[in-house]
Amino acid sequence: MKSKIPTIELRDGQKMPLLAFGTGTAWYKDDGKGPFNKELKNMLKHALDTGIRHIDAAEAYGTEEEIGVAIRESGVDRQELFVTTKVQQGISDIPRAFEESLAKLQLDYVDLYMIHWPYFAEEDAELQRAWNALEAIYKQGRAKAIGVANYLRPHIEATLKTATIVPMVNQIEHHPYLQRANDYVPWLQSQGIRMEAFSPLTPITEAQDGPLSSHLMKIAAKHNVSTGAVLLRWQIQKDIVAITTTTKKERLEDYMKVGSFALTAEEMKLITEVGLTYHYRSWGVKRFAPDDRT
Repeated sequence: MKSKIPTIELRDGQKMPLLAFGTGTAWYKDDGKGPFNKELKNMLKHALDTGIRHIDAAEAYGTEEEIGVAIRESGVDRQELFVTTKVQQGISDIPRAFEESLAKLQLDYVDLYMIHWPYFAEEDAELQRAWNALEAIYKQGRAKAIGVANYLRPHIEATLKTATIVPMVNQIEHHPYLQRANDYVPWLQSQGIRMEAFSPLTPITEAQDGPLSSHLMKIAAKHNVSTGAVLLRWQIQKDIVAITTTTKKERLEDYMKVGSFALTAEEMKLITEVGLTYHYRSWGVKRFAPDDRT
């Protein structure tokens, strides 16, 4: 029996699964254009067979072609899927970049189209022009939702000055050791902007020496799941989409257990509070001061 992953509703009523299979990190192609990866295609087909319905892509990952083939070969109804991709290299000509992504994905539309990061812009007007291009795609119905990734509050505020559509999603690094300072997450949610978390497993991958390790093991043992499943569930219970990936089928099947258990209020509080005593940033380290938690 396939696991059932909970969903969250976007402003237009669209349902977004709270667990996504990411095709960056372990599957990322250094030049974004490497040869077709049959292993990724097969892993995606296994993920879909296991119950995954949310796939996260980007032109920068170089994995859109594999996703398109996997979806076609899986036989899963397109209406069941939530497919995300992002624009980065093609930011100067977003309409063209979008067409190229659709062609690689072999899709007529995507469920979510995002600006991959804000650092292409030297002034607010560039952020605003890019967002205007996404709004046009959304109004055509070819992206069911639009959003941004790696945006801090100043980037969002600059975008909102001219936006007619508020970004529906912001995908940022988020985990117990980087919960974002200055109430950024509550502010996003107050604007109706849903959160997606990449690198949600950082406390057990890159920051294993942090103070949560023993707590996570105890919680995992209690629920008869892995520490990874506990971290993913912590995000989900905060109504944050957890984006993770793996090259191992058994690990994916373990992550899928997030739909079969729930953390108690005390466990949620413990993970949050202990996590706040430690700081670790996985992505974009050179862009931030060592103790910058924004």
